[in-house]
Amino acid sequence: MATEYVANHLDRVASTQDEARSRYTGLPRLVTAAFQEQGRGRSGSTWLNAPRSLAASLAFPVAWPAETIPLLTLIAGMAARVVLNEELKFKWPNDLVQESGGKVAGLLAETSGELVVIGLGANLYWPEPPLGMAALASADPGPATAARIAERWAEFLLAGVASGPEIWDRDGYRVNCVTLGTDVTWDGGGKGRAVDIDEAGGLVVETPGGLTTLRSGRVSEVRPATVDGKGAQ
Repeated sequence: MATEYVANHLDRVASTQDEARSRYTGLPRLVTAAFQEQGRGRSGSTWLNAPRSLAASLAFPVAWPAETIPLLTLIAGMAARVVLNEELKFKWPNDLVQESGGKVAGLLAETSGELVVIGLGANLYWPEPPLGMAALASADPGPATAARIAERWAEFLLAGVASGPEIWDRDGYRVNCVTLGTDVTWDGGGKGRAVDIDEAGGLVVETPGGLTTLRSGRVSEVRPATVDGKGAQ
C-alpha cells in the first residue's frame, strides 16, 4: 500500500526545503515550485534555476537508526533516476549526471530530530546551460511536467523509506555510480581512489594508509582529483 502524502504545487517560493518543513503537520508533505528565490544546494551553495526546472522537497518522519540516515540521499537519488531518466548516472552522494558528466539533478537532505526533508532540483530544459550543467530535454516540456515528476519521485522515495535501510538496491547504485574507479579528494585534505559503496551508502576509498569510508552527512564535498592533485568540481 502506497504511503499517503500531501502535495502543494506553488508558483514561487524562497525555498521548497523551508516550505516543506513549515507545512509538515504529520503526513509526508511534498512541496514543488516553478521558481525558487533562495534555492540551495549542498554545503549552502546556490541552486541555479534552469528556464524549465523541477524544484521539489519532501518532508517526512523517519525512525531509522542514526547511522543509516545518510543512506536516504542515495535512495532519493535512485528514485529520481527512475522518474527522470534511467540513463543518468550517480555522482556520489547527491548528484545525477549524464554519461558525459553534465549535472542534471541534485539532492539535498536536511534532518531535524526524526523529521527529514529531502530536496530534488532538476534541469528539465536549458538550451544553453553553464559549463558542467545539462538538462533532460531538448525542447521545453511545459509547466505541468515538473509536478508530475515530483509526485512520482515522492511515491518511489516513500516506498523506499517504508522498506527500511536494510533493503535497497546497492548493486544497482554501484553499477551506475561514476564516482567509483576515480581518484577523489575531500575536505580536510584527504585523497584516494573510490572503490566501493558500502551497505550503509558510504563511499569506500582506498588511501595510502588503507581503506576509509566517507559518509555523506560528514563530508561536505567529494571532488575528482586533478593531475596536480587539487580537487575540481
